[in-house]
Amino acid sequence: MALTTSPEEPAAVRTISRLLGDWIGRLGAVWVDGQVAEYRPRPGVRMQYFVLRDTDVDMSVSVKADAAVIGRLDEPLAEGQRIVVHARPDFYVARGSLALLAKEIRPVGIGALLAELARLRELLAAEGLFSPDRKRPLPFLPRRVGLICGRNSAAMRDVLVNARDRWPAIEFDVREVPVQGPQAVAAVTAALAALDADPAVDVIVVTRGGGSVEDLLPFSNETLVRAVANCRTPVVSAIGHEQDAPLVDFVADLRASTPTDAAKRVVPSLREQQDYVTGLRRRASVVLGHQVQREQQALDHRRQRARSVVAGRLAAAATDVEHLQARVRALSPSATLERGYAIVLTDDGAIVRDADDVASGTGLDIRVAHGRLRAARTDAPGR
Repeated sequence: MALTTSPEEPAAVRTISRLLGDWIGRLGAVWVDGQVAEYRPRPGVRMQYFVLRDTDVDMSVSVKADAAVIGRLDEPLAEGQRIVVHARPDFYVARGSLALLAKEIRPVGIGALLAELARLRELLAAEGLFSPDRKRPLPFLPRRVGLICGRNSAAMRDVLVNARDRWPAIEFDVREVPVQGPQAVAAVTAALAALDADPAVDVIVVTRGGGSVEDLLPFSNETLVRAVANCRTPVVSAIGHEQDAPLVDFVADLRASTPTDAAKRVVPSLREQQDYVTGLRRRASVVLGHQVQREQQALDHRRQRARSVVAGRLAAAATDVEHLQARVRALSPSATLERGYAIVLTDDGAIVRDADDVASGTGLDIRVAHGRLRAARTDAPGR
């Protein structure tokens, strides 16, 4: 039955705590799957404490276990280890705190982990998250690169050094977060969301060095994998070594084999681009030189043709002029005179065309081809 209370008749703390203990006690023993965190072994102490974390939702519960229970494990219990615990919820009424009292602890073996990863991979693949059609091209020269990496890690230095060696002016927004262990998924996901929300970040690189399958488990976590798939900013995955293949690799827009490879894939080489531009200039100069040479040859040919056409037309015109000159000469009075004819003029300059027009004794001016003669008309005998 529900507890009846009111402002006038509130329940005592001990009452609420006792009722919570009763309700929780009814749950009974359960099997719980999670990741070990905050484990600090205390030698010589019977009861050991650690936190069991659900990395998908960043939720945890305290666990207490007899040292003998932990001692039965084949390998020492360690932070970041995935385990299955058979435990009974234990509510400490005096302090109002909840913990799981472990009766048995079983480490999740590598076989089980791989089987779980295979199942998750098939699920995500069926949803199309690995499809090549979803991959976005990286910008040729990003304004700023977001980098998610371990604190002061070699992977971080590899990316920064190699990228700046290739393009010294490149800018980075570096987010140093845990990249293994119980806090990794939440930390990497939060850093990813922050960088994706920054409009100045054109590409995001998620990187860490190599490690065991257990070390790389955060990068196969479903929550993190889906966060990468939902990013609007292109994501480059550079997790572990080339042979490693966490699920983040399959949803990222580009998988780099190493952090160094990621740097080379994200930014272009300034020296290579300068050589490329120099080569383009050289090719352009050669092409332009050939083009100018062809145009000059074509112009020379046109000039030669123009000269030939003009010369031909001038020669034809000269021939026409010569013909006209010959015709003019043939028709001119001087040409007639050259043939032995003469022009007879009266003293007043009139041309004599008819002898009857000139009276006897009239003075005449006779012009021949070379000179002039004076004469007078006389009547011929018989007239």
